Amino acid sequence: MSESTTTTELTSHYIAQVTGDLERNLKEQERIGAEITALQEQLSALQQDHTVLVNMQQALGIPETQASPATAPPESAAVPSPRQKTDAGQSGKRQARKTTAAQGSPTARKSAAKKPPAKAAAAKTTQPTLVELIRSHLTEQGEPRSAAEISTALSQAHPERGIKTKVVRVTLEGLVAKSQAQRTKQGASVFYTAPDLPEQAAPTHSEEQSAPADA
Repeated sequence: MSESTTTTELTSHYIAQVTGDLERNLKEQERIGAEITALQEQLSALQQDHTVLVNMQQALGIPETQASPATAPPESAAVPSPRQKTDAGQSGKRQARKTTAAQGSPTARKSAAKKPPAKAAAAKTTQPTLVELIRSHLTEQGEPRSAAEISTALSQAHPERGIKTKVVRVTLEGLVAKSQAQRTKQGASVFYTAPDLPEQAAPTHSEEQSAPADA
């Protein structure tokens, strides 16, 4: 009778211990998963800001002095699924830590940092810059165009470039500062033309814009 009681107590003790370890394991997985998601969102925001800043840098004619950032890690890190045994859950945690450590090692960062410049160099040799696209567009149109109109036209012609109106407007202002484009203001709207286009063309564009309203 005494041995049976001892066995029952040991069994209850192990059950409680395994249950507690499983709960801690699941909570740790949730915490690490949340941290990975937050870091991925921060990285994505930084990459978008970097793209905008690089376009502004090109528009203002500032020479590039820094390499592109390292490539982003995989969109989602593998989080081990809950196990029924504590040792399996701990093994998954160790594997996740090794993966994170490998991604953050100096060797991994160096190898990742070397790839974007090569891609950027290849892109520059095959595609015109945003400044060249805007100047060419203004020359071809021969009439005043707003930043939104230019952005829409270039986005349709080059959908792979991901051209944004804000970046186009900054680039246009840079061209105006260099006398490579002319700016005219009609009420609250601002229009841009090629530097060799007569300024008298601006009212024509205004009349074309107001024609549908009169009709």
